[in-house]
Amino acid sequence: METPENLAYKIAISLIPGIGAVTARNLIAYIGSVEGVFQEKEKTLMKIPGIGEVNAQRVVRQNVLERAKREVDFILKNRIKTFFYLDENYPTRLKNCSDAPIILYFRGNANLNGQRIISVVGTRNATNYGKELCDELIRNFSERSYPVLVVSGLAYGIDIHAHKACLKYNIPTVGVFAHGLDTIYPVLHAPIAAKMLEKGGVLTDFISESKIDRQNFLRRNRIIAGLADATIVVESAEKGGALVTADIANSYNRDVFAFPGRSNDPFSKGCNKLIKLNEAVLIENVADIEKAMNWDVKISSARVFQTSLFVELTPEEQKLVDLLKGGDRFVDEITIETQMPMSRVSALLLGLEFKGMIISLPGKMYRLK
Repeated sequence: METPENLAYKIAISLIPGIGAVTARNLIAYIGSVEGVFQEKEKTLMKIPGIGEVNAQRVVRQNVLERAKREVDFILKNRIKTFFYLDENYPTRLKNCSDAPIILYFRGNANLNGQRIISVVGTRNATNYGKELCDELIRNFSERSYPVLVVSGLAYGIDIHAHKACLKYNIPTVGVFAHGLDTIYPVLHAPIAAKMLEKGGVLTDFISESKIDRQNFLRRNRIIAGLADATIVVESAEKGGALVTADIANSYNRDVFAFPGRSNDPFSKGCNKLIKLNEAVLIENVADIEKAMNWDVKISSARVFQTSLFVELTPEEQKLVDLLKGGDRFVDEITIETQMPMSRVSALLLGLEFKGMIISLPGKMYRLK
């Protein structure tokens, strides 16, 4: 059971100036607990690989626990859910991103580990073409029998039109904030955010009272990209946040899709550029997404694993097969759960593909055939 004191330590480590998510993970891994990081001596901290004198001083000389305790009060008062990266409820897709936030704050009811999650991003200066694409895309998703969660940034333009379309067609949607949950920016979108809480929600890695800075919006893009199986760029200028999100998604080995536009349209240049540089797959409709993501693959539970009776497997292969019986897995998850080296897991997975036992899905995920 999470206690306020434990939660305060989890929040506090994310507030130490100069200590980012990667360094914080390193500290916790070597010390053994979040609380231990705050109790360790500077000399010991300095000996941890990748920490050094400067970071050790930052940890020892910090004064963030009181601020973290105030945030705990805010969380309890507003019934906010927290996801710490070591917790079981932390979004699995984000867990596989090296720079994912240490802790997340969430209001709503969406399943952040749903089977199908997409991010929809685009220009703040959405044209009628972009708005129509958004509406058609979400409407087509609503007509499918499978559930989809749509993630975006609640910003002007494509973001807010994606959220509105989700509400219109009864699709759960999550908005990722670049500030704390004590405010909504832009304020004009507060009524939309309130409606999203019923089936979707709002998510952030910022504590309350955080300043709304431009750099925060770039930082939150890694959550939008990492939380989803794929990022869809609906409409974008040659430069902008949507292209940053697409770049991050590519760095996470996630799929990126883009709708093409007219060559002389300034708000389609970004999408056209992504496609031209092979940084995004050209799509025209939901069917293109389904094909690329293997969402149109139908699996009969009645025949799952009958093939294993007729294929000879090594003990290691059988171990992977047994693991995949529990559902789709990212290659990172398989490596962790089987405690095998990544190189060995990759070789075994390739062998199982050749034997027709499994299929490889986008984003380095694997599924029983």
